[in-house]
Amino acid sequence: MNLFPTFDWHHVFVQPWTRDFGLFGWIMLMGFLVSLACGLVGKFLILRRMSLVGDAISHSVLPGLVIAFLIARTRSSGAMFVGALAAALLTTWLIDWIHRRARIKQDAAIGVVFSSLFALGVVLISLFADRVDLDQDCVLNGELALVPLMAPVKLAGWTLGPPAVVRMAVVALITVAMVVCFYKELLVTSFDGILASSLGIPSIWVHHGLMLWLSIVVVSAFEAVGAILVIAMLILPGATASLLAQRLPTRLGLNVVHSLLSSVIGLHLGVWWDCSIGAAMVVAGAGLFCLAWVFNPTNGLLWRWRRNVLEEPAPEPEVGS
Repeated sequence: MNLFPTFDWHHVFVQPWTRDFGLFGWIMLMGFLVSLACGLVGKFLILRRMSLVGDAISHSVLPGLVIAFLIARTRSSGAMFVGALAAALLTTWLIDWIHRRARIKQDAAIGVVFSSLFALGVVLISLFADRVDLDQDCVLNGELALVPLMAPVKLAGWTLGPPAVVRMAVVALITVAMVVCFYKELLVTSFDGILASSLGIPSIWVHHGLMLWLSIVVVSAFEAVGAILVIAMLILPGATASLLAQRLPTRLGLNVVHSLLSSVIGLHLGVWWDCSIGAAMVVAGAGLFCLAWVFNPTNGLLWRWRRNVLEEPAPEPEVGS
């Protein structure tokens, strides 16, 4: 039995960009936009040692989805987005409130809020299973393949594309603009809160603004990649860039490169393996991280091994030989 399906070059690499471009083009673009927005925000979470906040938000939106459905009686994207965003904002507020008032470490506060709200969502689905029509697999894993099937958004006679792609494009562009406009504030507050205060930068407001935008990015990406995969897209681009560069502007540029490469490679892997394309994009991103980890020219595993071998002292001759 073959581990992987038979490889067909034309089916894997040619058809997605020719005959099926109307389908796979939107899938690749959506994956890139999600990874781009998540990666740029996630880079500053990594600097602040808050990577797991994205994981907490992505799982804690479940009760918001259930409550929104029970109130609105519809699975429309607007109602689901509002419910998920409200749950995400509640998550960030609870984490900060518990961390400050209970005086426990932030990772413990994240664990308390994340597990409690996710469990609440599961309980709500169990209680109202007869009235809640939610696909738990899509909630957890998302499905990029469904994005091109949505009715396109039309504006002033122009067909813009699927609503999820349009919304994610707006979020990604605003994310890039905010990183450029507030680069100094994000940089200083991520490394030294005391220095930020001395420079007149309101660290608390920058923190809350970052958490607010993180919630919007996660909820916008949630429909395509689900709760489990969004955390990988928040961390992998920034973690890979950290292995390859020291300066933050270079790392942010590498974030964009990682997002593009993981989207394109993941698309082809998903077509070849006939699996979830969102998961394949994360696998591709993880592969790029491993390559950077091994072949990083300054501190990679290969170069460290070579230095250890070259710098190993020669054995001393035995006495009397």
